[in-house]
Amino acid sequence: MVNIVLLGCGGNVPTPTRNLSSLFIDYRGRGILIDCGEGTQVSMKMAKTGFKNIDLICITHLHADHTIGIIGLLSSMGNSDRRDPVTIIGPNGIRNLIKASLVINDGVPFELRVIENPIGKMCIYDDNLKDIEIDVLPLEHSKECLGYSFYFKRQRKFNREKAEANEVPKFLWNNLQKNMTYFYNNRYFTPEMVLGEERNGIKLSFITDTRPIDSIPEFIKGSDLFVCEGMYGDDMDISKAVKNKHMTFRESATLAKRGGVKKLLLTHFSPSLTDPEEFIENASSVFANTIIGENRLELVLSYPEEKSD
Repeated sequence: MVNIVLLGCGGNVPTPTRNLSSLFIDYRGRGILIDCGEGTQVSMKMAKTGFKNIDLICITHLHADHTIGIIGLLSSMGNSDRRDPVTIIGPNGIRNLIKASLVINDGVPFELRVIENPIGKMCIYDDNLKDIEIDVLPLEHSKECLGYSFYFKRQRKFNREKAEANEVPKFLWNNLQKNMTYFYNNRYFTPEMVLGEERNGIKLSFITDTRPIDSIPEFIKGSDLFVCEGMYGDDMDISKAVKNKHMTFRESATLAKRGGVKKLLLTHFSPSLTDPEEFIENASSVFANTIIGENRLELVLSYPEEKSD
């Protein structure tokens, strides 16, 4: 399963009731952070996510409401005895942002591996992230911005009947399940000889600070959870959304419907949007399974139920 904590649901500037944009993903005890707005560290402490286990930080764009918290975050990670490398992904300019953060921090006690402006599908060579496929999409905002999609792969089950039919020695079964190949007794033994069919994983997509461009529905297609900005709840604010390159609730819900996602989580609310629940029907009338984000909202994404024989 994948555990989600929406650390901050505000956009533009923090308010007394909202931290700025940040999402924490817990996968097998390892952490992924998307954006790091003001208040992220405090929200993490309140949610008890921990700092030491963060292996990957993904930044959508370099506006302050998505990045200002990263200076303190890196310091806190170091103070929490983080020593393993940390990967940071972001748009053009992310390297300069991290360099500036290190000047203020006087360095950090772990290696930072910065990936600047990746587009398309990628996997990161790291044991803690090896089962995660990441897809990156350029968006349409006032500043270069990236959308992220994560696919958490599910390991194939061991198939005893298959292993026995292929006359695989029992002492090789465990390591073959770990995708190791062996040459023994003049024969090759491969993982395919002991593993069952592929199983569906979990897909999570994160889109914020953009207009609803045509490439998004295919990008988010089939997501178990679609986290999307809802800067403006009122349909009458469409002119503001167009001008500032954001979205209304209805536009976000339309993307969710077109992408065939299972659940829509709205976030990144305008400071003027004091009660997002007041406008939820503008989204739910288009896409029924819509929920309104709030600080430290927790969700659990489970693997699909296995089909019975």
